[in-house]
Parts: sequence; C-alpha cells; structure tokens
Amino acid sequence: MRGIHFQMSHSQQKRLARAQQQLLQSAAKIPSSVCVNVGDAIPVNHEDGILKGHGTIDVNGQVVATLCGVVERVNKLVLVRTLRARYKPEVGDIIVGRVIEVVPKRWKVDIGFNQDAVLMLSAMTLPDGIQRRRTTVDELNMRSVFEENDVICAEVRGLQHDGSLHLQARSDKYGKLENGQLITTSAYLVKRRKQHFHFLEQYGVDMILGCNGYIWVGAHTDLQSTSRQGEEPDVSGQKESQSTISEALNSVDAVAGRKIRENICRLANAIRVLCSLGFSISVESILETLEASITWNVDIKDMLGAEFYVRIAEREAERRSSKSNV
Repeated sequence: MRGIHFQMSHSQQKRLARAQQQLLQSAAKIPSSVCVNVGDAIPVNHEDGILKGHGTIDVNGQVVATLCGVVERVNKLVLVRTLRARYKPEVGDIIVGRVIEVVPKRWKVDIGFNQDAVLMLSAMTLPDGIQRRRTTVDELNMRSVFEENDVICAEVRGLQHDGSLHLQARSDKYGKLENGQLITTSAYLVKRRKQHFHFLEQYGVDMILGCNGYIWVGAHTDLQSTSRQGEEPDVSGQKESQSTISEALNSVDAVAGRKIRENICRLANAIRVLCSLGFSISVESILETLEASITWNVDIKDMLGAEFYVRIAEREAERRSSKSNV
C-alpha cells in the first residue's frame, strides 16, 4: 500500500495481511513463463534467429531478463514489458495535464512524462470554433484560453524531429477542465482502452482517465443548462414575481450543485483508494468502490480511513480467489 498516512489497529493489520496473502496466491496461479524477474531465463524453445529486445540480454546463449515484467513475443523478437514504469506516450493517447508555462505560440504542459509536452496554438480549436490562420491577436490572447495551472485535456500528436512531444486539441471534447478534481497516479494503473471519456449520468459527473495516469473528475459540462429544464416551480396558475422564480431556481441549483460536489469527492476518494492499493483503474472498478462506500454507509471523509481500505482489499481478494477457483 502506497501513499497511505494513517494508523491501523492490530486487527486491521492482520486482516490486511490476510487479504494481501490471498491476492499473492491468486497472482501465483498465472503461468510462470509470462512473468519474469531480473536474472530469470526466458524460454525460447531453442529457436534460431531470436532477436533480443528491450529488457533482455544474451548470457551464455540464453535469453535472460534484465527487468521485472511480462514477456512479450513479436515474431522472432522477445522483449520484457515492465509492469511499473513511467508514462511512455503513444500517438492518439488521451491525456490530462497541467499548463506550466505560456510562451510564444505554444503552451508547455506537465503530463508526467520525462519532458514537458507542447501544445501549439495552431494545433487547437479556438473558442470561436472557426478554422482560420492564427494571427498576432490570437497569440496576444493566449492567456485568455489557457494560463498557468489550468488543467486541460488533449491528445498526443507525436514526437517531432526536434525531440519535443506535441499535443493537439482539435475537438470540442478537448480543452480546459473546470469544476472538478485532478488525481495523479502511476500511468501503469490506467490501461489503454477504446473509451477514456466517461459521463456518469447517475452522478452528473464527467470522468477522464488519462493514459498518463492523470485522472479528472468534474461536473458534467452541460449540467447547468439541463438542470434548469422543467424544474421551474409550480405556480398553480398564480402570478409570481420574477424574483421569486429566480430564488426558487437558485435554490434548486444550490441543492443539485452540492450533491454533485459530493459525488465528485466520493468518486475522487474511490480512485485514491484503488491507487493506494495498487489496483488497476477502470470505470468499472471505480464505480464498484463508490457503490460499496454507499452500501456500507461510509462517509466521504471516512473513505480514506483504515477500515475502508481493508474492506476494499478483502473484497478484491475474495473476488479474485473465487474467480481463480472457477
């Protein structure tokens, strides 16, 4: 467990140790030829022409792993892909990052890579939505689009000839993220999937699982406009003043806004629990953890306490154990 700062009782420590042992036993049932440690020989069945790729070395005619990870084969190429590693960008990756500097014609963005990414002014859709050449006026107004510390969503465009990593945001789904929380975790916990944008309609929340391990949880962008539709107070044929209607609408928005902020905090804490336990992050696992906190009547603040961590670990251990016994 990483990033946890609280005291556990003796019984909680024993329960957590038991759950970890069950998780290790479930993992041990994975074929040993798939996972390797440093110094392990990788069986290649005495094939000729084997190419030794990343994470391997030739020792006395044997292919030996130099990294801990999973062995992968691509025709004759043998390589080891590490389970825990820094984010390695691939073209098309959906990422979440934070603007750290505004320079001429570009924004520099922290995405958890070994260098800052670059979002060119010409590689994004401007607020007016018109496709046109960028002018000096656009360059002067760059801070009105993004400024330092803004959280944004973009797509990896690729590495340029100068070695810099470029992003692009040529769609309405990309851009500045507001009214939410940014959770940073290890990139290896977030697997690449077909869908990284999720609208959790039952909670009124948008969630973006960045391939770089940066996760955004925020209020749905269309929530304010949709929440007011059909929610005007019933005047029962009586004429009410405009101020009374406005006060009623503001009251509805205040209640809805508070509920959504609670949902955002509960989702964010569910993600933090899964990250600290080292479990893979997916929309399914996040919702399962959130629903467990509701079912167990756990307050939002108590989700970061020892008891909830232990119960989530026990539940996952039991699930994997029953799955492996099938």
